[in-house]
Amino acid sequence: MIWINTMDKQWLDRGPCPNCGSSDGNVQHKEGYSHCFVCGTHFNSKGNKMEAEKVIPMKTESVIKTVGTLGALSERSISKETAQKYNTDVKVNGNMNTHHIYKYFDEGGNNIANKVRDVATKNMWTEGSMTDAGLFGQNIFAPNGKYITITEGEVDAMSAYELLGSKWACVSIKTGAGSALRDCKKAFEYLDSFDQIVISFDMDKQGREASEKVAQLFSPNKCKIMHMEYKDANEYLKVSKREEFSRAWWNAQPYTPAGIVNLKDLKSTLFEEEYCETCLYPWNKLNDKTYGMRTGELVTFTSGAGMGKSSIMRELMYHMLRNTNDNVGILALEESTKNTAFNIMSVEANARLYINEIRKNYSQDQLDTWFDNTMGSGRFFAFDHFGSISNDEILSRVRFMAQALDCKWIFLDHLSILVSGQEEGDERKSIDVLMTKLRSLVEQTGVGLLLVSHLRRPAGDAGHENGREVTLSHLRGSASIAHLSDSVIALERNQQDEDDVISNTTTLRILKNRYTGDTGIATHLFYDKDTGRMKEIDNPYEISDNNSDDEEIPF
Repeated sequence: MIWINTMDKQWLDRGPCPNCGSSDGNVQHKEGYSHCFVCGTHFNSKGNKMEAEKVIPMKTESVIKTVGTLGALSERSISKETAQKYNTDVKVNGNMNTHHIYKYFDEGGNNIANKVRDVATKNMWTEGSMTDAGLFGQNIFAPNGKYITITEGEVDAMSAYELLGSKWACVSIKTGAGSALRDCKKAFEYLDSFDQIVISFDMDKQGREASEKVAQLFSPNKCKIMHMEYKDANEYLKVSKREEFSRAWWNAQPYTPAGIVNLKDLKSTLFEEEYCETCLYPWNKLNDKTYGMRTGELVTFTSGAGMGKSSIMRELMYHMLRNTNDNVGILALEESTKNTAFNIMSVEANARLYINEIRKNYSQDQLDTWFDNTMGSGRFFAFDHFGSISNDEILSRVRFMAQALDCKWIFLDHLSILVSGQEEGDERKSIDVLMTKLRSLVEQTGVGLLLVSHLRRPAGDAGHENGREVTLSHLRGSASIAHLSDSVIALERNQQDEDDVISNTTTLRILKNRYTGDTGIATHLFYDKDTGRMKEIDNPYEISDNNSDDEEIPF
């Protein structure tokens, strides 16, 4: 570790800071290390961050000592007239070192502080006290004017004044971008008295961030922010780009908070097709209302026990395998990865391979073929876990599947187990937090998330096992499930009905459909016990009425 003396005379050229993004805050020392005077970071000769044992701050004199005379700041291309306007002096000492003296004044017009800059070494120090000082240049421009420009440094204020024809007020904050908000708050009344404020901070990260913070101090449309081709105003002045600076100044845009856009600006891109992968559902009538599933959406399937949820999920997974080239992630919290594999193979085989006694009826060659045609694709990823798990762990697994494994579609079965065992109030709060984070993950990664959530038992005698109609209010735990989902699809089934068709048919009811707005009953899926498949049928009550004991069930 070393001592960093900011007053050391061995500082060389300025350059960009890799830590904070300042374009010229990082100063190289003769011995090879460097120091950023903006963020205070120290770097060794290889550009790596290092700790300083002690930092000797920039020298501050309690009284004003340095006295110069009026003259042009030729090194910065600033005229004698502008220097005089801003009360800026030049001093050449006995060693022929040139010092620029920037004077600061209090409200009474008293020179209470100077900033002195050594042109050769680029060292700068303060004399007097800056505590009660106004902005640089504030003393020479009366309030209630038409335009005022705020810059990030004294030289830039004088440069902007010259570039704008010495017509409009130009001032500077006192100690760079880091002090911008504090300095402008202190001078708020003065700045706000002008009709228009133009912010002309440096075009680096620090300057851009400071511009937005300062703009938010004032009423909408009060502030405009310049976007410059060069780093700052002085760069324009040194290469005689007056017209270019003036154009950038007049074209400064009113500050608009992030996320607020004028829809007029969308015309050039409005009709461009956004990248969004779509996968149709295996059932046509559901597609008629939804136009399928889309990446970047969160779809919640909600169900009571015994509604056919597991069968529908494996149909969807298999369908994605056959109809996309996408990777699929599965987090089945009440199912082993072995059972998940058998479930998907079952759809391929049209047989309930997840039942051991049925699986024994097939040869190993057949089983191998069905495995190769499904799991063997290498596009299915499952979470090897059973039972409860923390929300953060689930979120990390979902993110990993989406970003590291490039899964376009992820199934989470089911939400309720993540908060099981909690008190009702805690459960609701936990679901709120989890749903918000899942929604954010969908937005960030663009994954299509298919979520299973259980229903709470409705009041009254008739439960969901008797075919009771599901509403959004039946979702277990929290209204956030409905609010944050793009679609909510409920599964209804009367498992107690004496009719075999009705008792084995699951009705899909759309409770929410942000994409098309279509809701209500979408379709009916009959569970074939022989194959384990879910087949789309017409209204089961009509089928039951028209069907005799000797007829087969029409699909």
